[in-house]
Amino acid sequence: KHMKSSCSLVAFNTDQAVCPNSLSLPVPDLVTDLDFSPFDDYLLATCSADETVKLWRVCDLDQDQPSNAEVTLSAADGRLEIVLFHPAASGLLAVASARGVQVWDVTRDTALTGKHTPSVFIPITITALNTRSCLQLLYFKCSLKPYSDECIRKCKQNVCSVRNMCPTASVALSLFASVFIRRTLMPLFDPDSGLLIVSGNGESVIDCFEVNSSEPFLSQVSHCLTDVSTRGVALVPKLALDVSCCEVLRLMQLSDNFIVPISYQVPRKDFHADLYPDTVGHTPAVTAEDWWKGENKQVVTSSVLVTASTSSSPLSTPSSSAAPSRSPSSTSGLSSGFLPSPSPSQSSRAIHSMLGPSSKFRHIQGAVLHRDTHITNLRGLHLTTPGECDGFCANGQRVAVPLAIAGGQIAVFELSQPGKLPDTALPTIQNSVNVADFCWDPFDTHKLVVAGDDAKIRVWQIPKGGLTETLTEPERVLRGHTEKIYSIKFHPHASGLLASSSYDLTVRLWNLETGEEVKRLSGHQDQIFGMAWSPDGKLLATVCKDGKVRLYDPRKSTLPIQEGPGPEGQRGARVVWVCDGKYLLVSGFDSRSERQLYLFSAESLASGSVVSAPADVSPSTLIPFYDPDTSVLILTGKGDTRVYIYEIVPEAPYFMECSSFHSSEPHKGLCFLPKAECNVRDVEVARAIRLGKTTIEPVAFRVPRVKVRKEFFQDDVFPETAVWWDASLTAAAWLSGSNGQHRKISLRPNDMTPVSEAPKEAPVRKYLPSSVYLEEKTDEQKKEELLSAMVAKLGNREDPLPQESYEGVDEDEWVSKELTPQTHTPDDS
Repeated sequence: KHMKSSCSLVAFNTDQAVCPNSLSLPVPDLVTDLDFSPFDDYLLATCSADETVKLWRVCDLDQDQPSNAEVTLSAADGRLEIVLFHPAASGLLAVASARGVQVWDVTRDTALTGKHTPSVFIPITITALNTRSCLQLLYFKCSLKPYSDECIRKCKQNVCSVRNMCPTASVALSLFASVFIRRTLMPLFDPDSGLLIVSGNGESVIDCFEVNSSEPFLSQVSHCLTDVSTRGVALVPKLALDVSCCEVLRLMQLSDNFIVPISYQVPRKDFHADLYPDTVGHTPAVTAEDWWKGENKQVVTSSVLVTASTSSSPLSTPSSSAAPSRSPSSTSGLSSGFLPSPSPSQSSRAIHSMLGPSSKFRHIQGAVLHRDTHITNLRGLHLTTPGECDGFCANGQRVAVPLAIAGGQIAVFELSQPGKLPDTALPTIQNSVNVADFCWDPFDTHKLVVAGDDAKIRVWQIPKGGLTETLTEPERVLRGHTEKIYSIKFHPHASGLLASSSYDLTVRLWNLETGEEVKRLSGHQDQIFGMAWSPDGKLLATVCKDGKVRLYDPRKSTLPIQEGPGPEGQRGARVVWVCDGKYLLVSGFDSRSERQLYLFSAESLASGSVVSAPADVSPSTLIPFYDPDTSVLILTGKGDTRVYIYEIVPEAPYFMECSSFHSSEPHKGLCFLPKAECNVRDVEVARAIRLGKTTIEPVAFRVPRVKVRKEFFQDDVFPETAVWWDASLTAAAWLSGSNGQHRKISLRPNDMTPVSEAPKEAPVRKYLPSSVYLEEKTDEQKKEELLSAMVAKLGNREDPLPQESYEGVDEDEWVSKELTPQTHTPDDS
């Protein structure tokens, strides 16, 4: 079957005209090819077995359709196989048959050239049918739904011509000849993106490739499996694409019973000019007569965005379309070039700009460490901590876990003492009231700060070696809040500086050295879900139940310096700074209570989120952890079994999803340890502690690397890291206006060489070329190979035998013994 598309119509040949929203053009003989004018959506050219070319002026569906062709060209050159409009000249048409090629000026009904036998045109054998063929044209007005069996009858011929091939398209024929055995290839090329669509007649596979001008000539972008077999394919012109949803390519697939639109979309939120270079317009560059005189011009290009805003193409895909949409995979191996193009903006574009970059952490793997490192037999855990609390907390030496025992007791376990806990009672911290939130001092691994339901904050000092007896008296008690406390956060640079949020709708800063309240921030209208210090320690961000994200500069003002719309859901939220403090990432819920990730620009909260990404449906809030060295974001919720991993980049697409980690049973949560705890020799980029129902388990997140390269330090994923476990200034110094900065260290062991300095290895070919296996060998070569194999198997005959290496015994060690013969005589009796 033959199929072509303009911005308004889709045309194909069939044996009957029974489609709604369609019209039929009567053709006196078998239609062998058709083509729409590139400058007129309603001008269609057809060629047929009656040796004529017809031009049809198609009208809208509500108008009377012509009963005869507008122009009929009598080529009289035998059965015509191909008809093709000139891409730049108006009224210029090429017609090909098995005998030759002719060029026609349709405005004068004149053949400009005689018959020339083409050097590359290969006639295709076609089974002649004694049937009257009709041409079916479909109008797409408001939706792109597959047409039913009554719409399209199975055509009685199987004809397709390979046409419009670019110079390197012959590579596709050689590469895929084995795939489409006895099938006709139907290649379609988009010069704007450099993408080649290849499908086979009767196949249910549609491949998309990037075409390059140098090796490798073809790089696969996507492999689309369709539900129906392909009978014909056509590309929709660029001017008909829906740029609002970042559609870069649309393919119309013709099957026995359906027309299926396949849309290739790039996951972007807004229009991106890099996806759409200027494309050819509807105005011809020259006339047929001027072109015949030798004048060559290119069609004037225009922006797709401008054209889309002024055009009302019936082929534009609506947002509510039921048509299947298939997008190319963004993780396929892609090269970075396009074919040369006259457009200067196109030559500098890379294929990853269209399909999105891929993360080098996309194959990150999470794994629970050996059981010898686990702490087991945990009993009496408190599993209903408030939503603003992480559930438990850990540092590089110990883990604090709340217990479901009266008095708000907290158990502390040493990570250096794994194993099974005894069944007897353990020493604990008796906080005297229920625990609302708690965290370790990042600069003192022995100091635990606990916020209680009684609006007080207690500071506990854990003795060296861990708890040996129950603690009942805190080191200090902070008083000031009038209602229950939500959460507490330590300052990332200043020692002893703590922020707390409460039901009294205030955020207060405390100096733990003096026990005094030093700042009180206001402006919240409802419950404060979460807060986070900026990486430089200057600003404090909060997310609130009133649907606002706020930004404070505590040393300058007690009111927010910025605020903007936050998550719509009111079930909970968390906030964390990413991308060197340029963005705020908020995990929360949308209006349908589905978990969402939002990214806000720290410079303009009022403009709303830059981008959002859906997660899933779950009642618990996703708790984020961000690694500033790798820009990897790890999220999970209480009671979840899945851990989400993303790489965050400061430009589109912002979220690059990586492999997820799944646990066998729900966990209480994850708590991440300092970067110094990671095993860099095993390319471990993050180390976490996982709290289960009865166990505490270390989890390592590793980046898989080639084994032979693991002997080198992977400095591309281990840049110098900040020593955030050492304070850079005191709370008093920060309050007086000073700012600190953490020193940085390298995690590279002294005996490892950076992989960036490793010697380059010559590429090793894994497989021999097919010519080695297909090459015919002589009998002498076969005998020689057989003899060599036998000799290699038997080994070298000159090598000593194994028994020759055995040590013997000296002659004097032999014991000689004379054997005396005994004579037996028969009894005389």
